[in-house]
Amino acid sequence: MNKVFISRQRLLALSGIALAPLLSSASAWAADAATQPAALEDVAPEAAADAGGEAIVVTGSRRRDENVQDVPVAVSVISADALEKRGDFTLGQIQQQVPSLQVFSFNPRNTNINIRGLGSNVALTNDGLENGVGFYIDNVYYGRVGLSQFDLVDLQGIEVLRGPQGTLFGKNTTSGVINITSRKPSFDPELSAEASLGNYGFHQIRASASAGIAPDLLAVRISGAISGNDGFLFNKTTNTRAQNYRNESVRGQLLFTPDPDFEVRIIGDYAKQEQDHVLSVFAGLHTTYADGTTIPNNFAVRAARFEGYTLPTFRAFDRIGEADSHYQSNMEGYGVSGEVNWDFGAAALTSITAYRWWDWNPANDGDSTSLPIVTKAQQANRQRQFSQEVRLASKGNRTVDYVVGAYYFWQLVKGYGATRYGSAAALWNLPTVNQTIANAALDGFEANSTSTPETRTFALFAQTDWHLSDTLTLTTGLRWSHEKKSGTFSQFWVDGADLSAFTTAQVTAINAIRTQFNPVTNFSTRFTDNSLSGVVTLNWKVAPDANLYANYSRGNKSGGLNLTALPTGISPDVAPEKVDAFELGLKSQFLDRRATFNAAAFWTEISDYQTAITEQVPNTVNVRQYIANIPKVRSRGIEGDLAFRASDNLSFNASASYTDAKYVQYANAPQAVENLNLGGIQNLSGKPLSGVPKFSWSVGTDGSAPLGDLGGRTLSVYAHADYAHRSSFNTSATNSIWAQVPGFGIANVRLGLKTDDGLWDLSVWARNLFDKDYFLNLSAANTGVVSAQVGEPRTYGVTLRTRL
Repeated sequence: MNKVFISRQRLLALSGIALAPLLSSASAWAADAATQPAALEDVAPEAAADAGGEAIVVTGSRRRDENVQDVPVAVSVISADALEKRGDFTLGQIQQQVPSLQVFSFNPRNTNINIRGLGSNVALTNDGLENGVGFYIDNVYYGRVGLSQFDLVDLQGIEVLRGPQGTLFGKNTTSGVINITSRKPSFDPELSAEASLGNYGFHQIRASASAGIAPDLLAVRISGAISGNDGFLFNKTTNTRAQNYRNESVRGQLLFTPDPDFEVRIIGDYAKQEQDHVLSVFAGLHTTYADGTTIPNNFAVRAARFEGYTLPTFRAFDRIGEADSHYQSNMEGYGVSGEVNWDFGAAALTSITAYRWWDWNPANDGDSTSLPIVTKAQQANRQRQFSQEVRLASKGNRTVDYVVGAYYFWQLVKGYGATRYGSAAALWNLPTVNQTIANAALDGFEANSTSTPETRTFALFAQTDWHLSDTLTLTTGLRWSHEKKSGTFSQFWVDGADLSAFTTAQVTAINAIRTQFNPVTNFSTRFTDNSLSGVVTLNWKVAPDANLYANYSRGNKSGGLNLTALPTGISPDVAPEKVDAFELGLKSQFLDRRATFNAAAFWTEISDYQTAITEQVPNTVNVRQYIANIPKVRSRGIEGDLAFRASDNLSFNASASYTDAKYVQYANAPQAVENLNLGGIQNLSGKPLSGVPKFSWSVGTDGSAPLGDLGGRTLSVYAHADYAHRSSFNTSATNSIWAQVPGFGIANVRLGLKTDDGLWDLSVWARNLFDKDYFLNLSAANTGVVSAQVGEPRTYGVTLRTRL
C-alpha cells in the first residue's frame, strides 16, 4: 500500500482520537450538518462578483465550491463586508437585506423563521416541533431556533437558500436554509476590533485575533463580543426600563493542517444573554365584536371591578407597559464541534461532529397588567443535541459530479413549565362564582409541568450533477430519513390555599376550578417515520453569463409532539409535512459583469401543514394552545435581485419579492376573536397565510471617495444607505383583523472615514433614520384587548474599527 496513503489513514485515525475526548459526554449520535465555509467577497445579496469581477464562491447549495451564478438555486449571499457596512449583528437585522426572509421573535424561545411565507406558524413555538427553515453555523444544524438570537460574531458570510433543501441539508429544511460561516483561523497574524456607542445606552465591543502557532501546522483564532443597551420600554408599575439587554459571546478555533490535503478544525463557543423582557404594551381595546355585539366580560368590564385601577392609554408607541410581576429572557448557549476535511484529489471526505447545549430561563407576567392576575407564566428549557455527518464529494471537472453521505442527529429538550395566579385572578376571571370559593381556588395556586421530547434521526443522501453538455446540467438527488420521536408530558399542582377549613363540597368546587385552569394530566407518546426527499433540476447556460434553471423538489418536515394539556380527541402526535415545490429561475450578468440580475418564480404546496391552534375552551374563560395539521397550504410568487457597480467607488443593489401564500384547505379553523359570538369555527380556505407580507423590497447604495494621504496612508470617505419595506401582514393564527400589522419601511445610514489599509475606520450611523413607528406583532385576546411588541425607535451612534 502507498506510504502516503498509509500516513493519511493514520492522520485521520489520530484526528478522530483527538476529537473523541471533546465529545465523550455525548449520549447519542447525531445529525444534520451543514456546509463547508464559503468565500464571500461582495457587498450585495446575490451579487456575483466584486469590483474586479471575481466570482463569489459558495458551498451551501451543493456542498462544493461554486460560483454563485452557476448554482441553480435561489440564494442570497451576504458578505462580511456588507454586514460591516450596515452594522448588522443579529438575524432580525439581517432579514432587512433578504425580502423573502421573515423573522418573528416574541422572545428567543418563541422565534419563528419563514422563507417565502413558509417555515413555521407565526403564533406559537412548541418544544416538540421544529422549524421548516434550517439554521446552521459552521456546518452545525441548530435544533432550537432560539440559539440564533445571540449576537453573530466574526462572520465570513451568510447564505440564505430559498425553497426546499432536503436532499443535502435534510433536517427540516422544507422552506429553506440559513447557512452562516465564521472566519477560519489564519496562519498570518490578524487582529481586528471595534467599539460602538449609541443612544439608549447602546454599547458594543467586538474583537478577533488569529495567528499561526506552528508554521503551516497549527493556527488559532479567538473572537468575542459584548453588547447591550438600557432598553426601549418603560414599566410604570416598577418605575424601571425594560427591553434592556446584555449579550456576551466568545468563540475559539484551532486549525490543524499536518498535510496540505488534510485539515482538522475544532471550534468551541459560549454565549450568554440577559434581558429584561418581554414587556408587552397595549395597542387597542374593543368592547364589541365585529358585528357590534358587546363582548361579555371584556377587558374594560373586568378592569372596572378593581377600585383604583386605571385603564392603559392604549398608545403603544408611548412604549409604556405596566407589568407587576418579574419578567426576563435569559439564556446561555455553548458547544463544541470538530470538522475533518481530507482531500484525496479525485474526491474530498468531510466529517463534522458537534455537541451543543442551550439553557433557556424565562420569567413572564402572564397578564401584562399591574394587577396580580397571572403572576407567573413561563417555560424553561434545557436543550441538548449531538450531530454527526460524513460525506464524500467529487472534485475536478467530471461528466458526473456527486455528493454522498450519511448523518445522525439526537436531541433532547427538557421543558419546565410554571403558571401561578395572584389575588386578582378570581375576580378578573370568575366574577359570577362565589368569591370565597374562587379565591381559594386561584389565589396562590400554581401548576408546574414537565415535558421531554426526544428525537433520533438517521439519514442517507446522494446528489449528482450530470453535465449533459457544456451548457446543460441535470441535477438529481435523493435522501432517505428514518426518525424516531418520543416524549412525555406531566402537569401537576404544587401550591395553593390551605383547604382544610372547607367542606367536602367546597373542596370539590375549588378543585374543579383548578382543573378548569390547569388540569392534572400525564401521558407519553412515540412514533417512527420514514421519508424520502428528492430534487430534479435542469440548468441551461444560455450564454456565458446567463443561466436558466427549472427545479422540482419533494421535501418532508418531521412530525411533532403535542406535549401540552390537550383537549379530548386531539392526538399528541403531529403528522409530518409533505412539500412539493416548483421553481423557475434566471441568473445573469451583463455590462462587463458590473451588473447582476437574478430572478425566480416559485410555487410550493404543503400537505398536513403544521400550525398553532389557539381556541377558547367551551363554556369557560380559558384559552388553550396546541399544534395540529392543516390539509393544505400554498405559497407562490416571484423574487428578484439586482446589483450594479457603477464604478469602483459607487454601487447599488435592490431586491424585491411578491408572495401569495394562502390556506388552500382549512375549513375548521379556530374563530377569530372579533367573531367569537358567531361560533368557535371559521373557514379560512382561500384566505392569506398568517405572518406573510405580500410585497417586500429593499434598496441600498454604497459610495466612497479618496480624500488624500494621511501619515502615508490613503484616506477615504464612504457612505451607505438602505431602505427596506414590507407590506401589511397578520400575526395571529386566526387571521384576526385586530392583529393586522400595517406595512412599514425602515431606513438606515452610515457615514465614515477610513484608511484604505483598514488601520482605522470611524463612522457615524443611524438605524430607523426617520423614527418610524411600527409593530413587530399584534396579539388580540378574547377580552377585546390588543397587546403589541413594537419595533425599535431611531437609534444612532458612532463606531471605531481597526484592522492590523
